[in-house]
Amino acid sequence: MFLKRVPIKKTGRIYLEIAQSYRDGSGKKKTKIYEKIGYLDELEKEVNDPITYYKKYAQRLGERKSFRLEIPLDEQIDRENAHSKNYGYIVLSKIYHELELDKFFNNMRRNKQFEYNSESIMRLLVYSRVLYPHSKKRTLEIKDKYFECFDFSLDDIYASLTHFGECSEAAQRHLHRNVTVQYGRDASLVYYDVTNYYFETDWQDGERMNGYSKENRRSPIIQMGMAMDEKSIPMAYKIFPGNTTDTETYIPALKSLKKEYGIKRAITVADKGLNSGDNIVFNVALGDGYIFSQSISGGSDELKAYVLDPAGYSKPDDEGFKKKSRVCPVKVKITVGSTKSGRKSKKTVTLEAQKQVIFYSPKYAARAKKKREAALVKAADLIANPTKYNKATQRGAAGYVLNIEFDKKTGEIIQSGKKLMLDYSKVKDEARFDGYYAIITSETSMSDNKIIDTYRGLWQIEDTFKVTKSILRTRPVFVYRKDHIDGHFLVCYIALLLLRLIEYRLGWKFSAERIVEAMREATCVSLDDNHYLFHYADEVTDAINAEFHTDFGRRVMSLGEIRKSLGETKKQPNGGQGVSFPAPKHKRHRSHIAARETNND
Repeated sequence: MFLKRVPIKKTGRIYLEIAQSYRDGSGKKKTKIYEKIGYLDELEKEVNDPITYYKKYAQRLGERKSFRLEIPLDEQIDRENAHSKNYGYIVLSKIYHELELDKFFNNMRRNKQFEYNSESIMRLLVYSRVLYPHSKKRTLEIKDKYFECFDFSLDDIYASLTHFGECSEAAQRHLHRNVTVQYGRDASLVYYDVTNYYFETDWQDGERMNGYSKENRRSPIIQMGMAMDEKSIPMAYKIFPGNTTDTETYIPALKSLKKEYGIKRAITVADKGLNSGDNIVFNVALGDGYIFSQSISGGSDELKAYVLDPAGYSKPDDEGFKKKSRVCPVKVKITVGSTKSGRKSKKTVTLEAQKQVIFYSPKYAARAKKKREAALVKAADLIANPTKYNKATQRGAAGYVLNIEFDKKTGEIIQSGKKLMLDYSKVKDEARFDGYYAIITSETSMSDNKIIDTYRGLWQIEDTFKVTKSILRTRPVFVYRKDHIDGHFLVCYIALLLLRLIEYRLGWKFSAERIVEAMREATCVSLDDNHYLFHYADEVTDAINAEFHTDFGRRVMSLGEIRKSLGETKKQPNGGQGVSFPAPKHKRHRSHIAARETNND
């Protein structure tokens, strides 16, 4: 606020006004009249030294934490400017810059002849992937929802995807180094799992191939293997063609992880879908460790007998849980090449020592029985109405039906004339193992409880995949060129990492869905050229304030204050030397994602 003297040319008189300086949306400095005072000669009759008096008055107004707003009742909406803006992305901006992603992408474009700012494009795509996950076209259309100057075209965005795809591995290495320094990552324990993402097309080419869809879709898919550390923070990802099996992704993914990150020895935790002789021997040969779940019904007769033998189990606790373990040599089959016909051949090798941990849970038993009963109901309907089902829609029911065959091309049930019947022997055999679970590991000196607890952490990577598909809406994938696919998934990975780090630093008290909802709701509307009105605050924004030193909860903020707060997020802590963050005060539990479990569409 300042006193403005306006000379009146016709009369030679001086008119006094209180003016207010501000910066418009483009950052240009402007002024506007805040209050009209009057003519100087008339004021001199009422006030001694009006100039000094009203200068002090303007100063007091500037120091006051309030302002005057006048809105003409017939004023129309300015349709050229976005009045509503998001402020919640300030948290994403803070972590983005703490991880020095701005420096990384600016360095990567240094020798490129780009006519656009690829780092700015990455920021827009990452922020929008978390808050407003849309197509690239729609993302560009809503760019004015942010207090940033995003000046590029849709063609620039697609061109930048090629660039992002080229530097995806370097970006992952950069993120790993910074997460390790700032969050104390221990890369010696790796959780690994595989999922797939479908494309909105029927066309197959490159990496878009038909394969086993975890969502039972017929569309081409792409496979993604992801590694996660023990803090539930993503470590790395690798893309594979859609027709690659889960087990085939394991060795190249772990090879790349160890090489790129310089990991000497890693213990990998994975489910039974990754448990193969090749993968186990791969770990052993490199001196690495593994903790895999083991199918009991698909295991050896000797393993089944050991599981059902009551000898050796601990005394059941109050919930009926019991366990036992043994260390023994095991035989596994590995691939040793191909025969003259081109088929791969198998060879049986013996591992000198493998620890097998078996435990029984009444809760698991009830769950297995309920799941099988549902499948049997569907199997009975399949037998009665085979034309209603195909390989994609039978969802496990066909496993209980004898004489069933599917057409390899169409997936339809082949009407061979053989009578379809329930496989009662399989039902009886499965029921014997309800509630039993087996974990196998190379870590023979690790305690049973530690092995079980470590394996149970695998649910967190399953939840991470759910976040990518439901909240970040990573699929369906609309881009089709390999370089664009690689760029798209790098954007999604960075968005996922930022979101997981927010959850981690808030002590896993809130689900990713809750946090995104709070950040999305933290919007404001312009009252005038210099002030914005906020309307939302809750316990999530309160927790964000406490951890990230933000200012959610204020009802009115000036444009200058907003820009200053956003500017603070772009400053590197400790002179760019990195910053360490303490471990969260709250341990993460499955209950934190209960509200999200049903939202994975």
